[in-house]
Amino acid sequence: MIGIPSSCRCQNRFDVQFFNRWDSGTNVGEFDGHSRRVLSCAFKPTRPFRIVTCGEDFLVNFYEGPPFKFKQSHREHSNFVNCIRFSPDGTKFISVSSDKKGLIYDGKTGAKIGELLTEDGHKGSIYAVSWSPDSKQVLTVSADKTAKVWDITEDGNGKVNRTLIPPGSGGVDDMIVGGLWLNDYLVVVSLGGTFNVYSASVPDKEPVTFSGHIKTVGALACVPLNGQKTILSTSYDGVIIRWIQGIGYAGRLVRKDNTQIKCFTAVEEELITSGFDNKVWRIPLNGDQCGDGEAVDVGSQPKDLSVAVQKPEIVLVATDSGVVMLRGNKVASPINVGYTVSALAIAPDGSEAIVGGQDGKLHIYSVNSDSLTEEAVLEKHRGAITVIHYSPDASMFASADTNREAVVWDRVTREVKLKNMLYHTARINCIAWCPDGRLIATGSLDTSVIVYEIDKPASTRITIKGAHLGGVYGLSFVDENSVVSAGEDACIRVWRLTQQ
Repeated sequence: MIGIPSSCRCQNRFDVQFFNRWDSGTNVGEFDGHSRRVLSCAFKPTRPFRIVTCGEDFLVNFYEGPPFKFKQSHREHSNFVNCIRFSPDGTKFISVSSDKKGLIYDGKTGAKIGELLTEDGHKGSIYAVSWSPDSKQVLTVSADKTAKVWDITEDGNGKVNRTLIPPGSGGVDDMIVGGLWLNDYLVVVSLGGTFNVYSASVPDKEPVTFSGHIKTVGALACVPLNGQKTILSTSYDGVIIRWIQGIGYAGRLVRKDNTQIKCFTAVEEELITSGFDNKVWRIPLNGDQCGDGEAVDVGSQPKDLSVAVQKPEIVLVATDSGVVMLRGNKVASPINVGYTVSALAIAPDGSEAIVGGQDGKLHIYSVNSDSLTEEAVLEKHRGAITVIHYSPDASMFASADTNREAVVWDRVTREVKLKNMLYHTARINCIAWCPDGRLIATGSLDTSVIVYEIDKPASTRITIKGAHLGGVYGLSFVDENSVVSAGEDACIRVWRLTQQ
């Protein structure tokens, strides 16, 4: 029932902090003795209670109590001490450091009693340590991209029992920065966000690997891969991940040119991406892997792109100077439209395009060979257009703006089909249609997802509040009643819609 200090970070000095009971806030001791930032602390799980801390000043501090008071410091480490942990039985604790050492201490007195032997030891900084449930072994993880299981002998020293080398490319992202021994599972986490779960009792068993995004997820797409409906998600750092509903993580799509991704769309056999340069990439999908992509220079940075699903060789790209039409891997024609383009969409059959401007107007064009002919201008929005999407059967289209409004239009009459979609409190970033066109979902910077039924008033909406901390940036339906969302929190969430 002892709490740890509420503040453990300071750049140049460490003020006296206090230990408080979690339930009442009663002071049960003082916490001092560090001159730089504290990186880790641990509480002895058995009586007599003890607390140990370590940090960037290379110190391991030992506190007795309650009431807790500083007892002693250890200065055997020569670099940052990254992690410190008591054994479950409380008889020992261990500290690991960027000096590649692990030191073992008596849990009651704080005296040093041994260390992890250097033979077969880590060749890089040790970032984390975790004890086995029986207090006889520890798991360590390191910048050398390995994890090691150590047997702790009676004299307090550690000898390597097993070395774990998680699968990876050998790059910086494969450095292991976190580790946990939980029952029979050894869990290690890499800098790139990949989890590998090993069996402690079956050394030869292959690890279970799963991962996710560590940066904002900016786009989602649902495509059939290997006979399964697969969700593809992308983050701006260039990571593309496959997800299967009901299973979860299904692996990464590795591109040879791993550039950053700003705009993304996909059809059954191809990915189309653009980054923060002037290039649009067309990348073939070979099963569940990426083939050799080809880049097309469109002259300036793409702001949005759309593919004609029934004729995927046709792609429209929005740029600062207008619209660029691609046919295959070539620029068919750059088109100067005379206004600043902010979003666009092309009909599934490639016969029509809708271009939205910073002025809030929707310009409807017929596509004739490699040119666009303006047919109509729709004025309903009061802010810059952020996203445009055709319905699956192309009988309707939806648009949204920075002024938090979305509108559903009838494609033939060009009249408003669903109005008063004004329930967001910030700009709308994304739109998704369900496969039968009955529902439409909008995602916003206000962190919420709102689902509307086309044949009912907007007031009958379903609102998912707080869907993603920081804002929603990707939406897609996987079936008529399940919507997938993604956002700034780097998470992918599947929501099941139920009728009230």
